[in-house]
Amino acid sequence: MQKLILQLIYSIFIRGFLKLIVGVKFGDSKFLLNEEQFIIVANHNSHLDTMSLMASVPRQLIHKIKPVAAQDHFGKTKLQEKFSNFFINSLLIPRKRDKENPDNDPINKMVRALENGSSLILFPEGTRGEPEKEQPLKPGIGLVLSQRPDIKYVPAYMTGMGKAMPKGDNLIVPTSATLIYGQLAKIKTTEVDGILKQIENDFIELKKKNNAYH
Repeated sequence: MQKLILQLIYSIFIRGFLKLIVGVKFGDSKFLLNEEQFIIVANHNSHLDTMSLMASVPRQLIHKIKPVAAQDHFGKTKLQEKFSNFFINSLLIPRKRDKENPDNDPINKMVRALENGSSLILFPEGTRGEPEKEQPLKPGIGLVLSQRPDIKYVPAYMTGMGKAMPKGDNLIVPTSATLIYGQLAKIKTTEVDGILKQIENDFIELKKKNNAYH
C-alpha cells in the first residue's frame, strides 16, 4: 500500500505540481533504474528539495529510497514521526553522534539502512542554506561511504528551490528552478576529507554544467 501511495504522491501529484506550478525543470534520472542501490547527495536550500528529488526519480524506485531527515524536526511527536516515515519514507536521525548508544547513532542508522537494501537521499551540507549559496560539507556522508565503499553515490544539483520556498517561509511561489544529476561514482579513497573533496568537486562541475545550460 505504501509503495503505491508514494508513487502516486511523488510521480504524479508532486511532480506535476513542481513542473506546472513552481516551474521546476527535471534532468534525466532513468539511468538509476540500472542500479540496485545508491546514495543521492544533493545541495540544500529549501524544504522543496526532498520533494523535488523524490519526484525526479523513476517511479519504480521511489519506495526504495529513504530521504535522511532530522529526528527533532520531522519527528517531534509520534504522529509526526509516523507521517514522515509513511508519506516521505524518511530515515529519521539525530543531528549529533551518539557513540554511547550505537543503535541511535546517525551514522550507524544510515549504514544499517544501506545494509537493509535501501537507497538514501542525503544533504551533505546538513541544513538548508541561503538561496544559491553553498555551505561547507559536513562529514556524515564521508563517514557513511567510508564504511560502505561498495555503494555508489550520484550527485544532484538544484537551483531556484530556495527562491521558490526560502528557509523560514512556508509559502511556495513560482520561479525558474532546475534539478540535474551527475554521474554515478564510487569513492576513490576511504579518507573522510578526500570523500568530501570528491563530492565537492562533483557539485562544482554540476554547477558549471547548469550555468552553461542556461
